Amino acid sequence: MRTRSRLPWILFGIAAIVLLGAEAIPLPYYSVGPGPAQEVVPLIAVDGHPTYDTGRLVMTTVSYRKVTGLTAMLGWLDPDVAVTGQDELYPPGTTVTQERQRSLSQMDTSKLTATSLVLARLTSYPRDHGEGVLIEQVYDGCPAEGELFAGDLVDSIAGATVKDVADASRAIDSVPPGDPITFHISAGGQEHDVTVTRGTCQDAGRPLVGVTMINNFPFGVAIASGDIGGPSAGMMMALSLYDLLTPGDLTDGRLIAGTGTIEPDGSVGRIGGVADKVVAAREVGAQIFLVPKDDLVDARTADAGDMQLVPVGSFDDALRALGVPVPTPA
Repeated sequence: MRTRSRLPWILFGIAAIVLLGAEAIPLPYYSVGPGPAQEVVPLIAVDGHPTYDTGRLVMTTVSYRKVTGLTAMLGWLDPDVAVTGQDELYPPGTTVTQERQRSLSQMDTSKLTATSLVLARLTSYPRDHGEGVLIEQVYDGCPAEGELFAGDLVDSIAGATVKDVADASRAIDSVPPGDPITFHISAGGQEHDVTVTRGTCQDAGRPLVGVTMINNFPFGVAIASGDIGGPSAGMMMALSLYDLLTPGDLTDGRLIAGTGTIEPDGSVGRIGGVADKVVAAREVGAQIFLVPKDDLVDARTADAGDMQLVPVGSFDDALRALGVPVPTPA
């Protein structure tokens, strides 16, 4: 009687175990590639000011995913995906959670900077403003880190009512160095006190709290971003809010994508992962991709297809690129 060899089944079982292990065991690597491209205007809510019909303005993202052996192999085979070590993405000495929180804080700061820039262009802000001040940025390694957050609305400091940034500065200065300073804040629909004591703050020669503040906005502006972090959507958020608050359509019926940080003076800064963002914009059918001028060389390494890459160095450059007249300062 003939017996069948068990060897093929043994080899099959070994292969199955190897494949399962390759899929289940995470590695200290990430796949990096084009992330979702998302229209910005639907993320913006304005309360207390007229809004208008808009065009389609898209922000682009980069996708980071922890890989297993199997997904690493798939990533190496995909020309639009890179596989990189965790140490290259996250600075030494920081955890993934800490870096994620920092990234979300950068996004919140970008929202505030974009909003303040646009309101200064279209209204009498910051001269005319709402009550209180907004925390615009919290600096790494300073006493306020982890206590105050970008977007917190402060209405009193050390018991003194705060109506604007000048009030806030006077209230902080009134507290002797070494004494705790109490901030009364509103955030997420709740109010509470936060106590911070001045201390070491980066390279400053004196103890500081470690925040920058801006006057509260004259009307409500909220930009939702979910779990998207980093500062690189700043320019597209500014363009989208500008489009929403002005008659007409900035895009003239085109699908416009872009990326770039935004600074209070309107300058547009370089970002990371620009080639991945070019691919993300191409895949959603964008006709124009607005790219920071300092990133243009890297952007051209990606396959943009028929999409036009337009370099910009400022918010005004972006408006001009879309055919919007920009008033010359008097």
